[in-house]
Amino acid sequence: MTVLLEADGVNYRRGGRDLLDGLSLQVSRGQSLAVVGPSGSGKSSLLAVLAGLEPPDDGCVRLDGEPLRVGNLDQRRRLGLVLQGYGLVSLLTAAENVEVALQSRGVIGSAARDESARALAAVGLDDVAGSLLDKLSGGQQQRVAVARAMVTVPDLVLADEPTAELDHDAQDVVMSYLLAATFRDAAVVIATHDPQIAARCDRTMRLHAGRLTES
Repeated sequence: MTVLLEADGVNYRRGGRDLLDGLSLQVSRGQSLAVVGPSGSGKSSLLAVLAGLEPPDDGCVRLDGEPLRVGNLDQRRRLGLVLQGYGLVSLLTAAENVEVALQSRGVIGSAARDESARALAAVGLDDVAGSLLDKLSGGQQQRVAVARAMVTVPDLVLADEPTAELDHDAQDVVMSYLLAATFRDAAVVIATHDPQIAARCDRTMRLHAGRLTES
């Protein structure tokens, strides 16, 4: 399989603390990877570095063999991100939040509305597409964030605890949607503390004290 995402010797420090310490990993096209670890283990920091949101202090992250650059829009458009806190716009509806991701890539009008509707239906939210975000529960907002990340058909999906606020049935729907991306040769990296979520991925790595080990 072709390697899509690679981290090599990554160090990341904040507040005098090594959050990632000499970390290396490879994720191939068509593969899903779960990164497990308790709260505070550095999972969110890892995803931020892998997404190019934060630069590593040492080492390199590569996407398709090219170094990942903070602020590189061409690379950013290839990623689908589900971050803690969701990053959604409270003044917009669920559908409009998803449409924003499409509009940033030049998809507008009825095409954007249709794609947004399909993505929300895929996470079981077609009945609240027109609801303002602040009228939705935390779990519903989480699913909107997943729909927004996936609607652009990204090459690489990076999801930080994407099922944390969901019941069992909703977890199953969201995980099936995320992992379906591997069937079109995308790569999926999911940070989770839930061993049942991790078990659905092709591989699992454990993050502890800033270091990754294969499980």
